[in-house]
Amino acid sequence: MSDRKAGDRIYGLVAEFDRPEKLLEAARRAREAGFVRFEACSPFPIEGLSEVIGFHEPWTPLATLLGAIAGVALGYGLQVYAAQDYPIDIGGRPLVAPPAFAIVTFEFLILFGVLGAVVTMLALDRLPRLHHPLFELERFHLASLNRFFLVIEARDPKFHPRRSRDFLEKLDPVRVDEAPFAEAQA
Repeated sequence: MSDRKAGDRIYGLVAEFDRPEKLLEAARRAREAGFVRFEACSPFPIEGLSEVIGFHEPWTPLATLLGAIAGVALGYGLQVYAAQDYPIDIGGRPLVAPPAFAIVTFEFLILFGVLGAVVTMLALDRLPRLHHPLFELERFHLASLNRFFLVIEARDPKFHPRRSRDFLEKLDPVRVDEAPFAEAQA
């Protein structure tokens, strides 16, 4: 945009679309054009969009599995420790009784599996994030209502302000805006 001062940085260019099919096609064409650092914002999931933008994230299921394994070990180990350290002999029952330990072990499995998934998801999504450069755009609030946005980041190796804008305008968007790289106000 012409009102940008010299030295101002931009986060990227944002194309706004009015239909999910247009966003999906725009993302596909951006990938084919060689862009690698772009994202899509939509008020609801669009089938096939995550594959087109290259979202392949194997860490959350692995963290869930590792958390569940740690939960089983901790839950069972805690009960074995308590039974050995504070023995209560009731009717000749063995001190380590796996059927009696199953409920607590299962609860620890669920708790630590979910904690592993949530912590990993938050870390990968860089959350909580109280500020994002796209929040500076006047119309970006529509991403949670009825509009679809394709964002090509300025740090993409193929990004060039003029050529990238021309590329986005050829995709028939409602409009193309420049997202300023504004730091969060303290």
